[in-house]
Amino acid sequence: MFLTITTTGTPERPATDLGFLLHKHPEKAQAFSTSYGTAHVLYPEADDQRCTAALLLEVDAVALVRRGKGKGRGGAPDAALAQYVNDRPYAASSLLAVALSGVFSSAMKGVCNARPELPGLPRPLRIEVPALPARGGPALVRRLFEPLGWTVTAEPVPLDTEFPQWGDSRYVRLELESADRTLAEALRHLYVLLPVLDDAKHYWVAPDEVDKLLRAGEGWLPGHPEQKLITSRYLSRRWSLTRQATERLELVRLAEADDSEVEEIDNAVGAETETEERPTPLAVQRREAITAALKASGAARVLDLGCGQGQLVQALLKDPAFTEIVGLDVSMRALTIASRRLKLDRMGERQAARVKLLQGSLAYTDRRLKGYDAAVLSEVIEHLDLPRLPALEYAVFGAARPRKVVVTTPNVEYNVRWESLPAGHVRHGDHRFEWTRAEFRAWAEAVAERHGYAAEFIPVGPDDPEVGPPTQMAVFTLTTPKEAKAA
Repeated sequence: MFLTITTTGTPERPATDLGFLLHKHPEKAQAFSTSYGTAHVLYPEADDQRCTAALLLEVDAVALVRRGKGKGRGGAPDAALAQYVNDRPYAASSLLAVALSGVFSSAMKGVCNARPELPGLPRPLRIEVPALPARGGPALVRRLFEPLGWTVTAEPVPLDTEFPQWGDSRYVRLELESADRTLAEALRHLYVLLPVLDDAKHYWVAPDEVDKLLRAGEGWLPGHPEQKLITSRYLSRRWSLTRQATERLELVRLAEADDSEVEEIDNAVGAETETEERPTPLAVQRREAITAALKASGAARVLDLGCGQGQLVQALLKDPAFTEIVGLDVSMRALTIASRRLKLDRMGERQAARVKLLQGSLAYTDRRLKGYDAAVLSEVIEHLDLPRLPALEYAVFGAARPRKVVVTTPNVEYNVRWESLPAGHVRHGDHRFEWTRAEFRAWAEAVAERHGYAAEFIPVGPDDPEVGPPTQMAVFTLTTPKEAKAA
């Protein structure tokens, strides 16, 4: 894949300012690793009168197939044989758009620390893309770029120059020219419209794509005559995301027309009409408390032991501070549900690299659990028979030995506050026991003493002055000097 950006200059405003804007020196040829290959930046020409920067994306076709198959996960979307014969390594597509945003991220944001005045200065620009898939042909290319002020040349590429009777392919050779354009604007146009013309993406379109579209489309997309088509194609025709993006773009358009802020327009429901908020469910409070304890510890690699259906794993994935999250459970059915909840089969590559689901029992030591910053046992210990609790204790605190361990369990004293819970019953049919605060504290302190940890106790939920909180939580911190230093 190949793209060039050319500008001209004068002695007062030399063309080589392009190097400052792109943050790439004209005298160097640089290479950058991407998910699917290597991006090269070089300058075929660079002097005060004329400067051209070229982006060459060298795609690893094997990685493209291995990292995803079918529409949205690496393969071409058209046929079952697409993974063997497709244009992705050769023609401009969402691969090139992603490379643009990664290699020229500062230029796209309009940031230049060395010369802060440059990004805001319009300059003559010429952009060339030799092979661009265009579903809709040259006419659609013009409909997308001309309203943005570009002079467009879109020449169809014949299927075979030796056999002109075969007609044209769905590719065009694109040239864009503008006498008065900032580089940041140009890059944002390309970032959105290249995959729109291709009408396909090499990765699964997740909800965060709406935010990406609105950021890149700021200032030009709300008023574009082909806004609906751009939005629909960019979001791979996912109607729910398209509707969300369209509603937000309409708010932006109305705010601009009214010369006001979006927040002032989006106020159909006044504060006085808002209904009373429902109390936060205990399960949500528990996950928030666990997340806060993990973040306070600085943990990045976390084990969710007894992860069940993956609710905590899902919550932790939303925070980029947690770089690796492993969910372990003895139940394959629970892991299957967790996989569906997390949408692992449709998750983007970077996100998928952060999460792993494993089958295993906490009654046995497991080498896979060693070396992590923290482990969570959320509502787990009460599901074990008391005689088997020492085995779990050794597997986690004695063998895996993470730097932090967070344990939550029900407080049986609080059960009298549950109106729907009959007297003398536990909260769940599979609970083998439920401890009082004194019993849980005694167990936690004994575990901490045996394995070189210190235990801190934190209430979760409303802390009743008589019976305590509904959930009790202990945070264990490794204190053995040698191991703590190594951790």
